[in-house]
This record gives sequence, structure tokens and C-alpha cells, in this order.
Amino acid sequence: MEITSLGYRTDLLLLELSGSVFHDAGEYVVVRTPDNPGFWWGNFLLYRTPFAPGDTKTRLDSFHQEFPAAKHVALGIDSVDGQIGAEDELTAAGFTVERSVVMTASEVVPPGRPNEESTYRLLGSDDDWEQLVQLSLATADMTVDEGYEQFTRRKLVANRGLVEAGHGKWFGAFDGGRLQSSLGLMFDGKGLARFQTVQTAPEDRGRGLASTLVHRASTYGLTDGGARTLVMVADPEYLAIRIYRALGFTDSETQLQFSLPPA
Repeated sequence: MEITSLGYRTDLLLLELSGSVFHDAGEYVVVRTPDNPGFWWGNFLLYRTPFAPGDTKTRLDSFHQEFPAAKHVALGIDSVDGQIGAEDELTAAGFTVERSVVMTASEVVPPGRPNEESTYRLLGSDDDWEQLVQLSLATADMTVDEGYEQFTRRKLVANRGLVEAGHGKWFGAFDGGRLQSSLGLMFDGKGLARFQTVQTAPEDRGRGLASTLVHRASTYGLTDGGARTLVMVADPEYLAIRIYRALGFTDSETQLQFSLPPA
């Protein structure tokens, strides 16, 4: 199964390592995560071509055929140039269109104002991982209900499984024993390392934690981790992208995602 997009290629690698299954249907790839049906980007269709006129309805029908019990809809395009096609039909149907920037680095530079006050270490204990659950809920950009908490816990169980199986590391910045900021760095074993979920507690933002943590994890990845290329996927409208660029990451591709939330 050939995937062109570096963003999706690394996404699918980590999903597969976590137990997701794929089916190549020709026009699209079906991605399923049976253990976490509420995980939108673990249960989606990845199309190989942009949207031609009329494709929105056809692809929406295909999603419902593949995922009849799903409350959400999630579609992607395996491309690098950000070309959507009939975007007006997607937005008219209520889809949210997300354009993320796939960034890469083969070397990094230190942050201009590193945070030297916090303690930086790998997550290990049950308490560390429970704090990561709470941090993820505190930084969510949507309403946190029972379903979202269940999704979050299942996702972090999968991430912890990847770490404990030797596929990556999860880094944290701590104030004493309190987790302030965190991120994951996962390896494909062939020279690529993909960042996961850079997040900082709202009360700890603006103190240089994320930039310091990304730099420390990047340095580890390019040395002890054996990576030649680091991959980061970022929201072009969010201020964190400036942090990554300042550390040496450069824009490489545009990753496209389209979603309809549960009614």
C-alpha cells in the first residue's frame, strides 16, 4: 500500500503499531481502530484524489457504508500540495476543512529563551500517565464529555503501549511532580521520527516549556534515537508553528483532513 503524504504515512505507521487495521479499496484506504471507535482519525477513509464535483455525496455515502455505526465522518486526501478540488461542496455539506503543515528537520537549534526552571524527563509511572490524561483533557479544544474522556484514555493507552514496546518515548516537563508540558516522539526504525501531541497546561504557557521540550526531544531523536529526519504536523493558524520554525523545522507538505462531528 503506497502512501504519498509523509503526514499520513507516519500517521498510518503509528496507527498500525497500535493495532489499527487497513483495507485498500482502490479509490480509498479504509482505516479502522476497533479498540477506539470514537477516534475520528483512527476511523476514516483516505482518498487518493481530490474532490471532483459530486464527489462529496458519493464519498459521504461510502463512509457510511464502511462505518455504519459511526457518529462522525472523517475523510482525507493522500496528497502533498493541498489541492482539495470541489471545496465549496464540502463546506456546503457542513464539513470542517483542516489544512495542516507537515514540517521536517534534520538538525535543530536551541530556543532563544529556554526554560531552565522545570525538570525534563521521560514519562514512566502510572501517575505520570494519569497526569497526561488530565493534561490532555485540560487542553482539549472541544467540550469534554464522557465520550471524549473515554476516547482520550483509550488513545493514551495505545500511546503508552507504543512506548513500552520500544517504538518511541514520551517526554515531560515537570514542576516538582506536576506535569506541565508533554509530547511523544515515535520512530519508524528507518530514520524517521514523528512528533505526537505537543501540549502545555494553560497555566504554564508562555514560559518556554514547549520550545525547550521540543528541542530536547529533537536532540534525543537525532542522536540516541537514530533518526535522520524529524516530522512535525502543525496547525498553520496556531502560534506553536512559529516555535517549530524557530527551532529549525521547515514546511514540507500540506496535509488535508475533512470532518463532520456527531450530530
